[in-house]
Amino acid sequence: MLLPVTLTVAAAAGIGNFVLAMRIVQLRLKGKVLIGDGGDERLLARTRAQANFVEYTPFVLILMALIEAAGGSPRWLAITGGLFVAGRIAHALGMDRPAPNPWRAGGALLTWVILVGLALWGMTIAYTYEAAPVMEVVPVDGAPTV
Repeated sequence: MLLPVTLTVAAAAGIGNFVLAMRIVQLRLKGKVLIGDGGDERLLARTRAQANFVEYTPFVLILMALIEAAGGSPRWLAITGGLFVAGRIAHALGMDRPAPNPWRAGGALLTWVILVGLALWGMTIAYTYEAAPVMEVVPVDGAPTV
């Protein structure tokens, strides 16, 4: 079963993760740091931004895929997925700044709201979903069933 909304968001997240990785590589090459952060606060922040992205993205994508497979609204899933990716980008940009800032806080808050919202949506589907009735084959006039 193709899940076009989840696939689109997963593709966007894959590109986002690649961009975050390249931002780290850029600083590693500049500072000649192969392992760890070499004491570079900016490298540490970018590494944490990517790690944070990787920590949240699987949960969001799994929830989106299951909700989409269960017949959840493609429009709301697309909006949610777009907001998630935007929130993760905002958070990563905010991590480049040493002081607390609205980009980082807003991205984190948006991510948390989306994660909890998807979890609640998934729970609602799980406990209110009514499966289609199962068809039963009934023999006619004693004929054997296949």
